[in-house]
Amino acid sequence: MERRKFIQAAGGAAAAAVATSATAEALPTLTWRMASSFPKSLDTLFGGAEFFAQRVSELTQGKFTIRAFPAGEIVPAFQVLDAVQNGTIEMGHTPLYIYFGKDPTFTFDTCGPFGMSSRQQTAWYTAGGGREIFMEFLKSYGITTLPCGNTGCQMGGWFRKEIKSLEDMAGLKMRVGGFGGRILQKLGVVPQQIPAGDIYPSLEKGTIDAAEFVGPYDDEKLGFDRVAPYYYTPGWWETGSHLSLIIGNKQWNDLPPLYRAALTAASYEAHVMVQAKYDVRNPQALARLIKRGVKLRPFPMDVMKASLKAAKEVMAEEASKNANFKKIYDHYTNFQDQQNKWYSVAEQRMQNFQIAALNAREKKE
Repeated sequence: MERRKFIQAAGGAAAAAVATSATAEALPTLTWRMASSFPKSLDTLFGGAEFFAQRVSELTQGKFTIRAFPAGEIVPAFQVLDAVQNGTIEMGHTPLYIYFGKDPTFTFDTCGPFGMSSRQQTAWYTAGGGREIFMEFLKSYGITTLPCGNTGCQMGGWFRKEIKSLEDMAGLKMRVGGFGGRILQKLGVVPQQIPAGDIYPSLEKGTIDAAEFVGPYDDEKLGFDRVAPYYYTPGWWETGSHLSLIIGNKQWNDLPPLYRAALTAASYEAHVMVQAKYDVRNPQALARLIKRGVKLRPFPMDVMKASLKAAKEVMAEEASKNANFKKIYDHYTNFQDQQNKWYSVAEQRMQNFQIAALNAREKKE
């Protein structure tokens, strides 16, 4: 009796395998090109795109392949969105906030200034209605988005001179990504939009006085500590920066359902992997940087308070004249308020207690 059940189960499994194989054989063979806004040297950022492409191929038994191209190979870093819109490429890998010049509303797909943590941003995007409301905004751009990682809270950047007070920010030429530059302008900063590969020479030559990029692991790779000794924290303009995959709506809708499912599943795998790698690599990199003499500093409190005040003013100004911005800003901030109230109950208290205990132990040692 048991032998008969085993044979039936084995036969069922074999039939399922044959059916899956037959389904795969019936699917079209596709090759897509995906341009990234990041150079190949940044193996966590660009690595997320490569990992995603590999998983799509594995999930479709090699029938659907995606070639990931680093910034500049087929599309400049800041033109990925345009290339997807006009059909030059099928996919892009980019943080959408860099297109805030088209519409500041793009900011919220990545992260709002003084915004949510990476966990909160993922919750909003995945289960809190964030993706749905953002997709309404993207209809006029003809694209679909999927998640592909989060950097966590970024650093405030590298400065050639020490920042002791708010007055020291005035007149600084600073490379800063996205909407945060508009806010820093209210502090007297002169923001610069510079792709990753051009930041080091600009800082080295003194074309700029300061530059932020991501965090210790990527910043170390780009060598910023060799040309600017002061490393500031936190990067309040990127408190949990979400990275996106963008796909033309026509390309997305023309895909077989199995391929759309593969893209979605692979994107969420990549999303988890990128954040996990940063959480492993950033503390190790920061320890190395400090050992080499980097001067780690928090932004002075008057800088933080002035930045928050400026952020609220700029966001309110934009919301008053941009209906898309206001709709998503209201949704985003309401969700953030709920999250912060909840985090204050357990998460933050537990984290603060453990950090205090660690500091006390290290002082004794």
